[in-house]
Formats: sequence, C-alpha cells, structure tokens
Amino acid sequence: MALKRIGFIVSLLAALQVAKGAFTRRVMCDTGQVTANAACCALFPILEDIQENLFNDGECGEEVRESLRLAFHDAIGISPLLEEMGEFGGGGADGSISIFADTETEYAANLGLDEIINAQAPLIARHTLPTADFIQFAAAIGVSNCAGAPRLDVFIGRTDATQAAPDRTVPQPFDTVNSIFARFADAGEFSPAQVVALLAAHTIATADHVDPTIPGTPLDTTPELFDTQFFVETLLRGTLFPGTSGNQGEVTSPLSDELRLQSDSLLARDPRTACEWQSFVNNQAKLQSAFKAAFGKLTVLGQDPNDFIDCSDVVPTPSASESNAHFPAGITHDDVQQSCPTSAFPSLPTEIVAPDPFVLDSESEFPTLDDAWDCN
Repeated sequence: MALKRIGFIVSLLAALQVAKGAFTRRVMCDTGQVTANAACCALFPILEDIQENLFNDGECGEEVRESLRLAFHDAIGISPLLEEMGEFGGGGADGSISIFADTETEYAANLGLDEIINAQAPLIARHTLPTADFIQFAAAIGVSNCAGAPRLDVFIGRTDATQAAPDRTVPQPFDTVNSIFARFADAGEFSPAQVVALLAAHTIATADHVDPTIPGTPLDTTPELFDTQFFVETLLRGTLFPGTSGNQGEVTSPLSDELRLQSDSLLARDPRTACEWQSFVNNQAKLQSAFKAAFGKLTVLGQDPNDFIDCSDVVPTPSASESNAHFPAGITHDDVQQSCPTSAFPSLPTEIVAPDPFVLDSESEFPTLDDAWDCN
C-alpha cells in the first residue's frame, strides 16, 4: 500500500511538472504580448496595423464585412470534383483571390471584392505574412470587433497560390438549395447544418450589388452585432422590396430598410435545414460555437494542417452581444413563416420604439423646448 501511495505521488508530481513546463513555455514577445508560440509574435504588429489602418481603430464596419466575405470567397475556391475530371480545382484558402485579383474579381460571384483587396494590399506589402494567411487573419481580427462574435481560431503556415481558382466555385444568392449543398459538399464535405452555421456571417453583412440602387443595405436590423437576429428576420413574411424589384438573387423583405437574399430565404424554409435554422434563434452560445467550428474548417481548405502554427491566442476576445433576439417594431409572432415542423418558434418580444418628442401629428401644437423634455 505504501509503495502504491509513493507511486501515485510520483506520478502526480510528474504531471504537475509537465503542466508547469507547458505553462512556462509561453513566450513574451518583444512587443510585450504573451503567446504560446514565438512564431506568433510577428502577428501582433500586423494586428495593430490592421486595426488602425484597415478597420478604423477597431470598428465593426464595412471593411470588416468585406474582409470576412473575402476570406470566404478565397477559401471556397476549391473543387476535388474538377480535379477528378483532370482540371485544376483551385487551392482553397491560398490567397489566390488577391494574388490573381485581375482574374478572380472578374468572376460574377466576386463582384465588388476589388475594393477590399486594394485596401488590404498595402498592409500585405508591409509585412512578411503570406497573402493566404493574411486574408484569414484579417477576417478573424475583423470579426473580433463585432459584439457577440466568437473568438475565431487563427493558423499560419499556408502556401500561397500559384494560379487563380476556377470560376463558379463560389455559391450565388440565386442558386438552388441543392446546388448550394452540392458546392459545399464538394469543397469540403460540409453538411447542411454546417452550411447554415456559416451563414451566421450574414448577421453582420450588407448587400452592395444585389440591388445597386441601395448599396450597403443590411440583411438584418442589427448589422453591427454578431447576434441571432438574422435568423429571426429571415423567417418573417416578406412584403416588399426595399429598393427595386426584379433583382436576381433577391426576394421580398419584411422591412423597408432590409434586403433578403433568395438563398437565405430558401435555406431557412427547406425541410433539410429549417429546424437547424430555427435552432439558432435566441441561442447565442450555439451561434458562436457552430460558426467558429464551421468557419475554422473553411479557412484551412486545400492546405496541409501539419504545416500550421496555432496562433489563436493572438486574436482579441470580442465583447458580449448587446441585445437579445426580438421582433422588429410592428411585427409579431403572426408574421413568422413557421418552417420547422417539429419545434415551435420561440416566443420573442416586439421592439418598442420610443416616439420622437419633436415629431408632431397634424392636430398637435408646436411644443416648446420645455414641453419636449417635460418628464412629469
């Protein structure tokens, strides 16, 4: 018994020593930050450059949305099926969309990405990080600026592209659900549930080119938050077009200042994904974990994981979401197009908009400043 006890203590001390060694191996970078791997120290100056000169000192704005879109469009550019037919299938997350921008920005699905490619180009030139790594790193840093977002994983060590990805590897908003599922399955064996998880990116998205008469129109009412509101509003009954009608890839929206993509609408109502879609409503924890896992899988397509260095601890921790799921003002549960047959839609409050004290109806007298601010 005594020998067994001594053996247990020795094993425990050995385990503690290993744990202590793992802890003390963390590296203090010359810039003052601490990370698990010395190779990751080079990312901190790049992070500061990105935040200051690309994302306007850490905003969750248009450059963040476009950087996230760029990371997706670069990574999804891979097709094993084309390779099986003897054609080049693309290199996945290899930076080809920027390295061969003259070619790939001419693809219909990549319309408008030349702007963020040009914005990132000076930063890429200032640093030694491969373009493929920079694109994914910038997306992760950008998402960290959005309240409610998950802290995305970051790996470096990708090999840059030597040729452009083929056209038609990026799904379009007017594609059928079957076509979308097939494209994701070909690119990386993504399941329908993972496709839905990836579309969480649309919670901070805006549309510039679906209806060019209303550029920058968001896909939900909280584009500055990485929240579940997108999954609520996509299931609301569409009644109007916020701009012009007849645009390819657009269907009616429930709100005058919100655009709805046809592909989002179809996936939200398809029997294969309707319940998964609804499961994200007011479930911030699932939104974060599912998107992080699916996007992490996307960002390494076409690359050898054995070459990677995990630098995820360089990414800032996003702040918490500032709102809960709700119906926009004037909308109730009656406006939901229930699509999941096995689970009721969650009960949500309707947003209450406070009246503007300076807006008068036709029978009101013009108030004085004291009247407008009178709280009694």
